[in-house]
Amino acid sequence: MSARARVREHLLAHSVRRGDFVLKSGKRSSWFIDSKQTILAPEVMEDLATLMLERIPDDATAIGGLTMGADGASFVTAAVAATRGRYLRAFSVRKEVKDHGAGGRIAGCLEVGDRVVITEDTTSRGTSLLEALRVVREFGATPVLVLAVVDRGGTAAALAASEGVAFDALFSAADLGFTYDVGS
Repeated sequence: MSARARVREHLLAHSVRRGDFVLKSGKRSSWFIDSKQTILAPEVMEDLATLMLERIPDDATAIGGLTMGADGASFVTAAVAATRGRYLRAFSVRKEVKDHGAGGRIAGCLEVGDRVVITEDTTSRGTSLLEALRVVREFGATPVLVLAVVDRGGTAAALAASEGVAFDALFSAADLGFTYDVGS
């Protein structure tokens, strides 16, 4: 079985829930996904990182996004990349400015001039990805790709494109047997 098949199978068995859910947007959905249940599962961590690394441009130097959604995928991918001789700095974008210590919204290893992959576990509308992208730009780094583990909403690609950045996802709603919850 391929890495993609193993991660998809794990997502369906451990991350996807069916029922009646109220999403962050307030809309109702018949399915919900907590992809951290797969991203942080030791039996598929390396597979997930491999899939991420296959899509990350060779010139990328850092990976991260809005905490908590991006942290697992970013950190796992950077760690696995390092074991393979590829070094990606990993970071988080805080949800608000820290008013003590060094301050700011960036935590971790990000440098001015880095070429950044913005990540997210599951994206519905793409607003978290967009927020992280803008904070990274304000910091002085250049987003080169927006990469989600799961795209459940189908609108993130257009948002990323409006910012001049490519979007990709390891899995779409259709890959998991669902239709997009547009605007969710």
